[in-house]
Amino acid sequence: MKVVGFAGFSGSGKTTLIERLIPALGRRGQRVSVVKHAHHRFDVDHPGKDTWRHREAGAFEVVAASDRRMVLMREFAQPTEPGVHGLLAELDDRVDWALVEGFKEGDLPKVEVWRSPSPDYTERSVRYAHDPFVVAVVTDAPARLPVPTGLPVFDGWAGPVDALADWLIAQGSRFHYVPPPPGVR
Repeated sequence: MKVVGFAGFSGSGKTTLIERLIPALGRRGQRVSVVKHAHHRFDVDHPGKDTWRHREAGAFEVVAASDRRMVLMREFAQPTEPGVHGLLAELDDRVDWALVEGFKEGDLPKVEVWRSPSPDYTERSVRYAHDPFVVAVVTDAPARLPVPTGLPVFDGWAGPVDALADWLIAQGSRFHYVPPPPGVR
């Protein structure tokens, strides 16, 4: 499995980029999974449904499956901050790429998504200037990057992502995932 993270401030376009990158990698024969850091109170279940009732009754885990999809819901007895490596370990072994969104402080190679300031988006600092795990930048304005960089820069987080998909495939060996030793999450 190859793993790449996507880092950037809220509203920078990470989700839009990943949403477009998934089919681009799929067209290249790659099976893609996503690991997403979510907010504290997120929920995929619906009150009153059977799975919700099982959880409310105290089940530690509930697996719901059909002939189209499966979801595993695990309840933490205490507030827990799952680490990215622990979440990657939960993925199917058959996945070619795991795209990670939201673990910007993690030790995975990552693509920074930087959006230029506009009337509805305030200027934000860049990570690539100080984060050694940033391996490329995607931006809507390459000429407006606030700090020069020698990293690959891809134009247009909301536009075509074929150049980024091709680059990831070509650079695949640098994204090969090696899990950390036991005990490290």
